[in-house]
Amino acid sequence: MTNQPKIAVLLVAAGTGERFGGSMPKQYLPLLGRPLLRWCIDAFRRHSAISAVYTVIHADHQTEYAAAAEGLDLPAPIIGGGTRQESVRRGLEKIAALSKPDFILIHDAARPGISDMLISDICASLQRHDAVIPGLAVADTVRRKTGNAVRTESRDGLYAVQTPQAFRFDTILALHQKYADRSVTDDAALCEFSGPAIHIIHGDRDNFKVTQGGDLGAMEQALSARCGDIRTGSGYDVHKLVPPAGDRKLMICGIDVPHDMVLDGHSDADVGLHAITDALLATICDGDIGMHFSPKDNRWKNADSAKFLRHAADLVAEQQGIITHIDVTIICEAPKIGPQREKMRARIADILAMPTSRISVKATTTEGLGFTGRREGIAAESVVTVRLPFGSRGNVTQDDIRNWGT
Repeated sequence: MTNQPKIAVLLVAAGTGERFGGSMPKQYLPLLGRPLLRWCIDAFRRHSAISAVYTVIHADHQTEYAAAAEGLDLPAPIIGGGTRQESVRRGLEKIAALSKPDFILIHDAARPGISDMLISDICASLQRHDAVIPGLAVADTVRRKTGNAVRTESRDGLYAVQTPQAFRFDTILALHQKYADRSVTDDAALCEFSGPAIHIIHGDRDNFKVTQGGDLGAMEQALSARCGDIRTGSGYDVHKLVPPAGDRKLMICGIDVPHDMVLDGHSDADVGLHAITDALLATICDGDIGMHFSPKDNRWKNADSAKFLRHAADLVAEQQGIITHIDVTIICEAPKIGPQREKMRARIADILAMPTSRISVKATTTEGLGFTGRREGIAAESVVTVRLPFGSRGNVTQDDIRNWGT
């Protein structure tokens, strides 16, 4: 008889990020093409040992959360409280009412560097322990300053503690409810009041918390360093120019371009976005746009091609990829692309959650030669650069955990 554990995750994203500064809460800031929170969501969603991912958010951040979780089938976000501790308790109580898991991993959304290996190590440790936390042994000399006196402290046994912190679900829920009136800085502190014993495993230096403004750049470097497999993909698309019918518009690179002709196609026929989509699919060797969005499928009739581009970007993200550069060239005699260039760059940046500094849009003509020279159609070609990890490391599979608890 087997007893496979159900392991869920609660992401704590209810803070306002006051220490970080800026108008947008840090958990929703763009980080290498994805909102910071999305990195956390994706890390746990793709891990085979995790059964569900829940997020607790601030009541005022529902629009930002919807954008960060766009396209994902996730439980509705849970509204947090006035403190982290209250937010976690509310999250646990809501999860208990929905579908109580055996174990819960509680993770701060300001730690987007969480790795597959660390998740695997924590889940594996839950076979033997009811409370597991990652930590890094303090390596620096530690001194305590009291007034004008400075004294060296022993660093033996000292750890800098990280998240996710993992617990048997019933236990941590009961502790949060029992000690709701006590202020603690993390969930494991509640175990110090009345058990269970805390087991510390080795953490990950890249799993640091984004707290100050400079931390975001450091996290970008850490995440990029994981992805040493640098790939280039190319895409090419052509659509015929026809007189406009109904309310159809000429769409190029996601914007409506004024012109007396429009592009013919099953979707909105956006040659620019189609070329970029194919280029992204090429980097992960996943076919072409027609394989994912068949022109024979009425679901995509007059569809906004931004959906296609987002889908390709999501597939790259599922493989832990980072889109680092987009280049697209529009080939036509008319309309003039130059006046629309910056709007196109901004729209592509918006679709892919990338800075415009990583997106190039340019145009050329064929000097009156060929179908583009005769103004019969418009073509586009794109080259993109994507960074991918060379392979997954240490991922706990369902086979690995099938006999837990026997």
